[in-house]
Amino acid sequence: AAMVKGGRSIGMGISLPFEPGLNKYVTEELAFEYHYFFTRKFWMVYPCLGLVCTPGGYGTLDELFEVLTLKQTNKVKLDVPVILLGEKYWRTVINFEALEEFGTVSKRDVQQLFITDSVDEAFNHMRTSLKRLAAKEGDTR
Repeated sequence: AAMVKGGRSIGMGISLPFEPGLNKYVTEELAFEYHYFFTRKFWMVYPCLGLVCTPGGYGTLDELFEVLTLKQTNKVKLDVPVILLGEKYWRTVINFEALEEFGTVSKRDVQQLFITDSVDEAFNHMRTSLKRLAAKEGDTR
């Protein structure tokens, strides 16, 4: 969004001594800084209609697994799509199939993940998923 003329980008940072803060692409009035992780995660997930994760560290994994856990336990109202960009990274770092094999997650839990290297595929999957959600909720936008 930041590279599109008139585009706006939201930033939800966390106050950490080793983090420089939000990046330069965040729209000023959409810049939010949190002190506690739980409040940041709440405000990231509560209005969330879809999640796109790119390769990251513990914080990224924490937020990803928070959303996956909320979906798995039906604690979020919508079946939000989860897209993981960077197939080699995600398939190397997390063996989702092994989680299923050991019975700790279901086949559906694994199948609902959309893992790709293609931004176009990710965009199309998100658009299709959002249209499906809207139709299910009776939204005709």
